[in-house]
Amino acid sequence: MTQHLFLNDLKHIFDFIIDPFPLCPRLRIVLVESIPEGLEFNSSTTHPSIFQAWINLMAEARSSVDIASFYWTLTNKDTHTEEPTADQGETILKTLAELSGKLSVRIAVNTPQMRQPQDDLRLLNDSGADIRTVNMRALTSGVLHTKFWVVDKKHIYIGSANMDWRSLTQVKELGAVVYNCSCLAADLGKIFEAYWFLGESQSVPSPWPSSFATLYNKDTPLQLPLNNTPSSVYLSSSPPSFCAAGRTPDLQSVLSVMEDAQSFIYIAVMNYLPTMEFSHPKRYWADIDTQLRRVGYEKRVKVRLLISCWASTQPVMFPFLKSLASVYDAKSKLDIQVRLFVVPASPKQKEIPFARVNHNKYMVTDKVAYIGTSNWSGDYFVNTAGSALVVNQTASQTSEPTVQSQLKDVFERDWNSDYSTPLTQHSNLKDLC
Repeated sequence: MTQHLFLNDLKHIFDFIIDPFPLCPRLRIVLVESIPEGLEFNSSTTHPSIFQAWINLMAEARSSVDIASFYWTLTNKDTHTEEPTADQGETILKTLAELSGKLSVRIAVNTPQMRQPQDDLRLLNDSGADIRTVNMRALTSGVLHTKFWVVDKKHIYIGSANMDWRSLTQVKELGAVVYNCSCLAADLGKIFEAYWFLGESQSVPSPWPSSFATLYNKDTPLQLPLNNTPSSVYLSSSPPSFCAAGRTPDLQSVLSVMEDAQSFIYIAVMNYLPTMEFSHPKRYWADIDTQLRRVGYEKRVKVRLLISCWASTQPVMFPFLKSLASVYDAKSKLDIQVRLFVVPASPKQKEIPFARVNHNKYMVTDKVAYIGTSNWSGDYFVNTAGSALVVNQTASQTSEPTVQSQLKDVFERDWNSDYSTPLTQHSNLKDLC
């Protein structure tokens, strides 16, 4: 009897060791999207809106809201428009202003240029928010392009949407919200604290103080039960000079995700250029392009790129994309394909500045979901501040749909939609965008 009880106790101990994640139904990850007004898909793939996600996060807030941002244009006044669909942005601004008088609201934002609207930031500052501008031009010759929230040090949002009413109703966006995960929020909080520190610094520390260091990266990811599914998770950051000890630079994250893919790599980004897009003199930058060609050739991985086509598309992007798309030969099993995604616009919608575009910044493979904040040209990885969430849920079988499978469904919905057009050697920018 005593021996049986002893063995039974050992079984309970052993069960705990092999199942380190007791059910955590509150630890959730949710994909969120902004689908522009009038854009309709013949698909069952839908996700909650980014607007609703931000409203939910503010409703959950009890002590703090930290936001890393590029710029703020949440109202019609900011964009000199009279557009009814600005109402969601105006609701976000009003709600955040109300919160600013009740709890800690901190905003790290790229130092605004002279012509950029600043009314939203003034309102939030007057309402009680603490705001620091990060002079990226002086620090790295880049910009603060990051877009994330950290709420109560336990909920996060990260994705492509700017603090802009158009990002909620007139631009196609994608992000992720993670609820009730203090360890991941603390790690993203370290990236925010780096921006906060740089808001009052004339230079980038080298090395960074140990308080900014992380244990979690591509080699030692955080182990979490996201949606009751064992998950390996980490956050990457750019530029490399902003990465404290242990942090994976964003470029290394992108290259690593590609390297680990076994069967497919699907990429949806607004811009794709193997150049330093904003450098003078012009500079070629082939890190990502070379990796895609290499894995496409050496591993025969299926590569799909869904690139945005709109009024601001640079003509120079086309020859590079056509070159990449030429790495296709069914007999040799070389399979790199490129499509262009166009968000249609009515005459009235065309009047909205810098809208009606697919602004997504993600990659999904047979193993990983990568959700970022950067366009894909060299500047965004070398001197511009961005960040990404990397999730791998393929270690075990699960009845729950994984983030990777959900993101794959989003990509395939868009790729196969009427808004997507194959890029051929004869494709013409003027005819498509």
